[in-house]
Amino acid sequence: MVLADELAKQQRSISVAEFFEKNKHLLGFDSPTRGVITTIKEAVDNSLDACEEAQVLPDIFISIKKVSSEVFRIIVEDNGPGIVPAQVPFVFGKLLYGSRFHQIRQTRGQQGIGISAAVLYAQLTSGVPTIVISRTGVKESAHKFEIQIRIETNEPDIISEGPFEWDRIHGTRVQIEFKSTMSAKKKLLDYLRYTSVVNPHARFRVELDDESFKFERVSQEAIVCPVAIQPHPHGIEFGQLKRMAAASDLKLADFLV
Repeated sequence: MVLADELAKQQRSISVAEFFEKNKHLLGFDSPTRGVITTIKEAVDNSLDACEEAQVLPDIFISIKKVSSEVFRIIVEDNGPGIVPAQVPFVFGKLLYGSRFHQIRQTRGQQGIGISAAVLYAQLTSGVPTIVISRTGVKESAHKFEIQIRIETNEPDIISEGPFEWDRIHGTRVQIEFKSTMSAKKKLLDYLRYTSVVNPHARFRVELDDESFKFERVSQEAIVCPVAIQPHPHGIEFGQLKRMAAASDLKLADFLV
């Protein structure tokens, strides 16, 4: 009984952020080289998804600059619809937080874990908070946040926030700093080139230290945003169907339709 009591004192729940802090390789941050590519991919995917939802032709700016011997500053800026200030800390400072996980529709990002994982990786390797600037329209002022993640609770830790003068009418800008290398520069440029091929409606402007690249859009037609569909009974597990039916006030026949 004494041993059982001692073991019971050591048992506790683990937050999502705490788990991924020790298992960051599961998120694509198993090496400094992969960290850059993973961060760019997650940020670009978010920008493309946001622009498509707003029916805006994506104009995405990407910058990677060396700020010290080991630390690189990554900036991704888009002209999407922006994020309302109240949601910015959760989007970037909480793992598994997003708007697409409970929808069945084709999107690049779904779990709400990618960009917040980059924020986590930054605070682990450099200790520098992630800076987010977002604006939702011409009548709204831009807001600037410095964000980290509270590891123990998987909740956002807002270092600072406030209005910010920004020349964009709407959009989001993310600045992340972490330890990395540019040994995968060619792979990064290849990824952006291929991404521009499969997204002909998007323009990518890239700055890698002192070099500039531009992948111009070749289509002026915005992509129609996919429509969410209802799950099919044959496509989900029985337990999930049972839970959904229990949460509905409809009769079974109406629920299935």
